[in-house]
Amino acid sequence: MATYLVTGGAGFIGSHLCDSLQASGHRVINVDSFEGTYDYRLKVRHVRPDFPLDEDKPAVLSALQETVAGSLYRLEIADIRDAAALERIFRSEPIDAVIHLAALPGVRASMEQPLLFEEVNVRGTVTLLEAMRQAGVRKWLCASSSSVYGNNAKVPFAETDAVDTPISLYAATKKSCELLGYTYHHLYGIDGMMLRFFTVYGERQRPDLAIRKFAGMIGRGMPLPFFGDGSTQRDYTYIADIVNGIHQALYYVEQHESVYEVLNLGNSRTVSLRRMVETLERALGKPALLDKLPPQPGDMTKTYANIDKAKRLIGYEPRTDFEEGIRQFVAWYTKEG
Repeated sequence: MATYLVTGGAGFIGSHLCDSLQASGHRVINVDSFEGTYDYRLKVRHVRPDFPLDEDKPAVLSALQETVAGSLYRLEIADIRDAAALERIFRSEPIDAVIHLAALPGVRASMEQPLLFEEVNVRGTVTLLEAMRQAGVRKWLCASSSSVYGNNAKVPFAETDAVDTPISLYAATKKSCELLGYTYHHLYGIDGMMLRFFTVYGERQRPDLAIRKFAGMIGRGMPLPFFGDGSTQRDYTYIADIVNGIHQALYYVEQHESVYEVLNLGNSRTVSLRRMVETLERALGKPALLDKLPPQPGDMTKTYANIDKAKRLIGYEPRTDFEEGIRQFVAWYTKEG
């Protein structure tokens, strides 16, 4: 049994990963601030679906932290910018590796709060790396994003492509984290992989992301904000495939020395905005009303992952096609959303 610290472990990807690590017999320390761009109560449900939410936020979180403690799971409500809190956590028990998922997400939100995004995503990552360095933890994974590719004319996007022209502040913070990972590897021997996730979707997806947002609006008969002509494309990657990829990357980093790699984790197939809406319509059994709007500043026209390196290096192989993933999401959303 290994002990893994997961930052952002109450979020969409993080909660699935924490569940999977525990199911594999490992101990998880979930470090999450329960702050961010959406209602903290959704994150509480990710940690414990039946937890009562009839008190104020501090009382709920305090009770949650005490209630969920067990042999394979520990919840630490802390901010990655809080150096003293991280130092206490790292000193409290031996940690084998870190999976760093915590960040403020969102291209548009980053344009509205650039200083906050820099502080959380970049400075928070430095604070975490410093805590790792001081505690002697030398293995980690870091969540990056397909957004670092910007409007790269060459597709599919490969890890060897230049990523020096991010078109959003969010993308710039993720590129910064990749660079920090290399610096701490070079200076202090911290082995890691920077995982570029491509448009992850599925059960527990954030409410601000298009698939979940659109599902709710279709169900309520509300017009969807439909930016551009519907031809923009995304490499949608189902949550179970991403979690499997994280497991495989973690195993690789643990089994090898002197590792610094950047890896695409995508589905390597593109889906247009138009097709995404049509697939949701079929799965929900309801038509969508479209509010057609101009393209959004900072939005990429296409994301498309070349996953050859991930296949070769860690044996990554996504297995869920888009229609099946949407069916599974809608089944969950109809019951829980």
